[in-house]
Amino acid sequence: MVNDNHPKIIFLVSGKRKAGKDYISNLLLKRIGEENAVIIRLSAPIKSHWAKVNNLELDELLGSSEYKENYRKAMIEWGENVRRNDYGYFCNAAIEMTKDTEKKPVWIISDVRRKTDLKWFNENYSNVIKKTVRVTASDEIRQERSWTFVKGVDDAESECDLDSVDNWDIIINTNNNDNNDQQFNILIDIYHNSLEVAR
Repeated sequence: MVNDNHPKIIFLVSGKRKAGKDYISNLLLKRIGEENAVIIRLSAPIKSHWAKVNNLELDELLGSSEYKENYRKAMIEWGENVRRNDYGYFCNAAIEMTKDTEKKPVWIISDVRRKTDLKWFNENYSNVIKKTVRVTASDEIRQERSWTFVKGVDDAESECDLDSVDNWDIIINTNNNDNNDQQFNILIDIYHNSLEVAR
């Protein structure tokens, strides 16, 4: 069942592993304010289920530690099986398990990974302003952040399905801070403009 909460603005943030999705999402939350916005992680229901079934530490799975990487491939495979029956299952579940969504006018979806994620939000929140954000970084920078190519993960749908999308509202490259700040300020301008429209 689709959650009845209706925010004014939804930011749909995507990017490769170690590109900086969480960094940008957290920065956006800080700039907008926790009283106005909430971060919703589509991977949270997958990790919650995985933690319960395998007696793992959920907080570690939700973080960016090596702990999560040890289980990533298996979690992806399990999640794909669920999506085959209901492509929006984790979108809906993530909203339901996130606290206070009904009180926050801005939702930041921090880990959009598939075209079906975008489709689900467009279908179920058609009257809400949505802004798509693509976070990018070079392979060299990602490697400095401890990324290494893993077969079955980095060539899977969860990492590659959005590669062909070319109509992002904004692309933020996190290779260097100067460029990052400029692009992030554009994102904040988009937020303020969208808020005026939503009013």
